[in-house]
Amino acid sequence: MNRRFSLIDKLVISLDRGLKTLVPGSASPRRSNPADTYGEALLDDSPRHTTGLMRINHTGEVCAQALYHGQALTAKDPAVREAMQHSADEEVDHLAWCEQRLNELGSHTSRLNPAFYAASFTLGALAGTLGDKISLGFVAATEEQVCKHLRDHLTQLPPEDHKSRAILQQMLEDESAHASKAIEAGGQDFAPGIKEVMTLASKVMTRSTYYL
Repeated sequence: MNRRFSLIDKLVISLDRGLKTLVPGSASPRRSNPADTYGEALLDDSPRHTTGLMRINHTGEVCAQALYHGQALTAKDPAVREAMQHSADEEVDHLAWCEQRLNELGSHTSRLNPAFYAASFTLGALAGTLGDKISLGFVAATEEQVCKHLRDHLTQLPPEDHKSRAILQQMLEDESAHASKAIEAGGQDFAPGIKEVMTLASKVMTRSTYYL
């Protein structure tokens, strides 16, 4: 028998998920890290650009978790709510892989993650209140933005950095599938103008977390 959660229950669950997203080392991947099959390459003495890219991708996954958690909180259809949480669970892998890679590179996750999580959770919850069609469309549009970043980052990685490349390639495959599933589930395909605004907003995240 399925339990009916009160608003307080849902908020407590959301808080727990938020802490597991933000506290370093809390993300537990279900799949093995695709980078584990490769040895560490001899990168230059200060692989600053690579760590900046991986930090951006980690924060992108923090934002994705927050969006899904916010949408799951306010989704109208239980099936949509479950689908949102399923996608969030799959992307925990990405979160853990990026954090592991940053650790291997001797760097850190972004100090701005709590602020981006809060902003993304709010957007996700708002999208959920506007209806499942809008909410699913928001997922698809967001995943499209993520795929653009990933494709761009893959062209910027050093050719010898097979570990980072393996992670981003698997992430790209997963994110593309999530976008397609959201549209197939009835999500609205947003107009180009809305997607352009989302692109401009995403630049705030990428430019700040590259360094911080």
